[in-house]
Amino acid sequence: MGNRASSRSVGGAERRAVYSTPPPTDLRRTRAWGAALRGLEETRGLHCSLLFYEMLEFLQRPVVVTADVNLNVVALTVVGLLSRLWRLTYPRAVVFDEVYYGQYISLYMKRVFFFDGSGPPLGHMLLALGGYLGGFDGNFVWNRIGAEYSSNVPVQSLRLLPALAGALSVPMAYQIVWELGFSHCAAVGAALLMLIENALITQSRLMLLESALIFFNLLAVLSYLKFNSRKHRPFSPSWWLWLMLTGVACACAVGIKYMGVFTYLLVLAVAAVHTWHLIGDRDLSNVRVLCHVLARAVALLVVPVVTYVLFFYVHLTLLCRSGPHDQIMSSAFQASLEGGLARITQGQPLEVAYGSQVTLKSASSRPVPCWLHSHQSTYPIMYSNGRGSSHQQQVTCYPFKDVNNWWIVKDPGRHQLEVSNPPRPVRHGDVVQLVHGMTTRLLNTHDVAAPLSPHAQEVSCYVDYNVSMPAQSLWRLDVVNRDSDAETWKTILSEVRFVHVNTSAILKLSGAHLPDWGFRQLEVVGEKLSRGFHESTVWTVEEHRYGRSQEQKERELELHSPAQTDVSRNLSFLARFSELQWRMLTVRSDDSEHKYSSAPLDWVTLDTSIAYWLHPRTSAQIHLLGNVVIWASAGLATALYALLSCWYLLRRRRNIHDLPEDSWLRWALAGALCAGGWAANYLPFFLMEKTLFLYHYLPALAFQILLLPVVLQHIGEHLCRSELQKSLFGALVVAWFSAACRVFAMLRPLTYGDTSLSPSELQALRWRESWDILIRKH
Repeated sequence: MGNRASSRSVGGAERRAVYSTPPPTDLRRTRAWGAALRGLEETRGLHCSLLFYEMLEFLQRPVVVTADVNLNVVALTVVGLLSRLWRLTYPRAVVFDEVYYGQYISLYMKRVFFFDGSGPPLGHMLLALGGYLGGFDGNFVWNRIGAEYSSNVPVQSLRLLPALAGALSVPMAYQIVWELGFSHCAAVGAALLMLIENALITQSRLMLLESALIFFNLLAVLSYLKFNSRKHRPFSPSWWLWLMLTGVACACAVGIKYMGVFTYLLVLAVAAVHTWHLIGDRDLSNVRVLCHVLARAVALLVVPVVTYVLFFYVHLTLLCRSGPHDQIMSSAFQASLEGGLARITQGQPLEVAYGSQVTLKSASSRPVPCWLHSHQSTYPIMYSNGRGSSHQQQVTCYPFKDVNNWWIVKDPGRHQLEVSNPPRPVRHGDVVQLVHGMTTRLLNTHDVAAPLSPHAQEVSCYVDYNVSMPAQSLWRLDVVNRDSDAETWKTILSEVRFVHVNTSAILKLSGAHLPDWGFRQLEVVGEKLSRGFHESTVWTVEEHRYGRSQEQKERELELHSPAQTDVSRNLSFLARFSELQWRMLTVRSDDSEHKYSSAPLDWVTLDTSIAYWLHPRTSAQIHLLGNVVIWASAGLATALYALLSCWYLLRRRRNIHDLPEDSWLRWALAGALCAGGWAANYLPFFLMEKTLFLYHYLPALAFQILLLPVVLQHIGEHLCRSELQKSLFGALVVAWFSAACRVFAMLRPLTYGDTSLSPSELQALRWRESWDILIRKH
């Protein structure tokens, strides 16, 4: 083999020498040069023959692929799967928040639109995917905790994906600590702590979302660490793989719950610091640095946004049918769904004309969706606070469809209340009158204080009491979302404001509930001090028909009759996505107190628990309870890390380096991702005004568990000076881990709920008075 290589190199030198020599001019030297060329061609033929035989020899040998298999990862994956998948169908009953998520799974199976303001749709879709794979038809009533699942509910499939996410978080904890540069022992310790943490086991064995959120949080961190390691050449396939996977995992974390944005921002911050240092590397050319920055920007900014939007695209594609949550959305959104409002609005005239009969829905769904409404009742002459009113006919916003929601668009210069032939469309800037369909009175406002909003004007339907209070019923139409000043007023599509001609007040939904004299309906006012655009001043035409009769009795029959049908209107995906996303961020859910709600300070010390399920006949039960040894030591490790880091920083400021530079960088990165991950996923809850539960702390706890073995290894390596100290510390670590295993075993019956304990045994497990362990009284 050595001779062949030598001959190839010599042949290459000869070839270069001959071909680089210019042809001689005399005859003798020309013959010699030709002979050298012929000899060279013979040598090249020999080399080709040798290469051919080498290829034949290679094809005759077997192709062998070698792979490095980390048996630690394999073993941890197996035990993680066993701990999360064992008897997964038990209990075969609705457990705690399964009653909440299950109803959405059923709606996915039936492709019925729903609105859940708690978060984006990826988590719901993952749970629904489990139901789809199990053949679930969606026919189950999720009405109470503890209800037995019927035979058509594939319990194992519905709980499978959360369980797999929880199981895979165990080997992922190992990988993260190992990628941070710490020992196999520390990495295995992190995985084992994740394995025996009781609250994490409970949460991952049920049809809930926290285990999936933790999985994608950890995947984002692990992917970034693998991308940032020195193992991959920049811009190689593996480098791109881990960088793109980081962006996708961050998008998935946010897509599960909005809480995932905390981990996303953490990864972005760490990546920004690394990129800043990379920009300062003078060994890289400007073009190379620009390519690095663009690659990170695309993978960590563009890819997550595109992926996040894709979740909504799949969500809205699947949920194409009208459902019980439609009313919170705009009329245009509702009309894009099959059935429901689409059946009512199909075939309606597109352009509103003089004489059109319309219902006007407020663009604001707060506090509830409602329609401009009037009825025969008048405002009381005197309010309870002593203020007087105009005693005119009440105008309100009514949250139900009703015949009194119909209004007729009238031309102020004409008396007719039907549409002419051809119709005269109403345009932006036109002055109109709105006639209440059932009472034929004109929408009016004047300089009289509104009943509940004295800073605004009262809105009424004008009653002529002949007391020198003339009608002020002219309104200028303002099409907010127009493309031009000649824009016509369109059904469903146009967002309009009504500006009072006499006082410049704008028709507005105040949102306040009127007293009993107003039938608890919502107050409508004339807002004089309007500060820019606000959706409470915007109205859309939801139902629309052309009026055909001038006679009141015939018109009333028209108003009671159903609308025409046949044609549908569809919003673009981006319009539906924008509206749904805005509703999710702005519509507040019911924040009433819950029996098991808790404050963030209760989580760190584990002063609270949640009773998830109780067997209907025995004392077997499932509780969300953490392993107290792990929770306490994780909190202590976080505090110790903060103190040590402050000490090292002060010493480094004095130019005293207690740690080698590589150890310091490893320590700082571990703190940024683990301690930072805990802080980012925990501290924001102090600013939230919503009902909180213990399970909200689990993503932060996962990062704390990763930090714990990091701190223990640091103490053993850098703070224990002598061999005796290291031996004693090692013994303490073993004793501490044994205590954690002991607590896991003691709380196991409450984690899996498969063991019925006696009242005395349950009382013995009630280590805190605040733990609501259920004891049956026979």
